[in-house]
Amino acid sequence: MSQQQSMTRRRFLAGVAKASAVVAAPLVIPGRVLGKDGAVAASERITLAGLGIGGRGSYVLGCMMDEPVFQFVAIADPQKSRRESVKERTEKKYGPGVAMYRDFREMLPREDIDAVLIATGDRWHTLASIYAAKAGKDVYCEKPSTMTIAESLALAETFRRYGRIYQAGTQRRSIANFIFAADLCHSGKLGKLTAVHANTLHPAVTHDWLPAEPEPSKDECDWDLWLGPCPWRPFNRRYVAGGWRGFFDFHGGGILEWGAHTVDLCNWAGTNDQKMPVNYQPTEDGCIATYDDGLKLVMREKGWMGLGTCSVRYEGEDGWVETGDSGRLEFSSGQLRAEQKQFTEEGTSAVSHVKNFIESIKTRKPAHSNAEVVAQSHIICHAAYIAWQLGRTLTFDPEKIEFVGDDEANRMRSRALRDPWRI
Repeated sequence: MSQQQSMTRRRFLAGVAKASAVVAAPLVIPGRVLGKDGAVAASERITLAGLGIGGRGSYVLGCMMDEPVFQFVAIADPQKSRRESVKERTEKKYGPGVAMYRDFREMLPREDIDAVLIATGDRWHTLASIYAAKAGKDVYCEKPSTMTIAESLALAETFRRYGRIYQAGTQRRSIANFIFAADLCHSGKLGKLTAVHANTLHPAVTHDWLPAEPEPSKDECDWDLWLGPCPWRPFNRRYVAGGWRGFFDFHGGGILEWGAHTVDLCNWAGTNDQKMPVNYQPTEDGCIATYDDGLKLVMREKGWMGLGTCSVRYEGEDGWVETGDSGRLEFSSGQLRAEQKQFTEEGTSAVSHVKNFIESIKTRKPAHSNAEVVAQSHIICHAAYIAWQLGRTLTFDPEKIEFVGDDEANRMRSRALRDPWRI
């Protein structure tokens, strides 16, 4: 696995490449003509396309449509019903002219597209993001960002090389109560941190297949394209209706499902994105990972205080704080509670995260959930899931991005991609 072996921790943690300020104009014409890669233009309009806009993607698209800076111009999706739904919705706001594509590879070469919203199933996130970056597009991609350790490395390397902006849909990095809790850690008000806890789901998935059903026409649903890099299996309408979750070929398991958010928050609060754990010990419903300084990252499903989904808890020698999607916080002491402020935006909101994406496009500064930090926290999730699947404690080398003395675990850092797809 030469790509993994050549990636050192020092290089992996390097900053995102600098790029010129992004500008565009009220008309749907190439952003580059208006100085996207050079001088600042009069307008800041960002032309936007979508790829695989379903449930969560539809919500994020709405947040983007509320921002005057965006103009939506095209949608790509292997399902006709979704293409038509997005076209109808966006043309009500922007007027006629939103183009539809079955294959996103036909859409990405358009020079009048500045950014892409990717909200496909998990299997497509890395590959579609890499295609978009190579086509010169900035990317907002729903989570989880990758399916394997190898994809995580490829994602970070690609966006570093091409200098594009990447924002993963791990929006809690932009939500005030989670920022506040992380700041308590960074400021030392909890004392030396001893443990950070991430609310994850049970890791188990199934390797079964659903019963075969008659395959629809290619225009109605391009089943081969929908499957993409995953192993072939017979069509079943449940898959394309969102029922792909929980199947190993399409899904990275419960640690990754919520850990894409919560492990990311814990690594941010606990190490300021500077480290990865070196030891992974599987538990019944998750994993306990330990950093080289003894800090523990506990990934667990149960035992939370009811503060909302995707909760996190940070424990130090001088106190603890716990928070979740409700925006509420609990503290170990009145002294810490005195630090509390009122937060109204819930953890599921993408509004602040979209605004951060816009600011990053304009300034060319890394977004809150850029490819570097997201790849790092996803590698932690993948390593924990590998330990859980194998049922044994694993030692991990963050410099080489590989497990120490365990060939079986190292083979699980990647998955085979179905022809003709390559990263």
